[in-house]
Amino acid sequence: MSKFTHMDNKGRPKLMDVSEKDETLREAVAKGSIFMSKDTLLAIVEGNTKKGDVLSVAQTAGIMAVKRTSEIIPMCHNIPILSVSMDLEPDFENLCINITVSASTFGRTGIEMEVLHGVSTAALTIYDMVKSMDKKMIIGDIRVVKKTGGKSGDVYMD
Repeated sequence: MSKFTHMDNKGRPKLMDVSEKDETLREAVAKGSIFMSKDTLLAIVEGNTKKGDVLSVAQTAGIMAVKRTSEIIPMCHNIPILSVSMDLEPDFENLCINITVSASTFGRTGIEMEVLHGVSTAALTIYDMVKSMDKKMIIGDIRVVKKTGGKSGDVYMD
């Protein structure tokens, strides 16, 4: 059987051993967007939705998601989160809310999954809070745009 990092010699899932990796400061940034109608975007920005302050709730949900990624994604290590920041920017030209999540850790494994999970959860929270207003929202373009630290060093994708 070929050697996979997340499988044992019997082909069963396992958490990868990172004990030999160097501890470094690791940071990552992910972005994504949720597209919607102009009326829905305006209602969110003006605070005129039935469920309250959509952006504040989405920001809190995204930060919580970063902190709990290892509970949702089976092969993610539980890592110490040193910082999380989130930006939710309404974009009337493209009729969307652009979401950016940045986070850092000091350890043996990266923090890319955590920022991706934060973006996804913030977008899903926005969707949940205004789905009664807009059945055609689209969540998309979720991607890592920067990672630093670790063996591969600094990588910028955006």
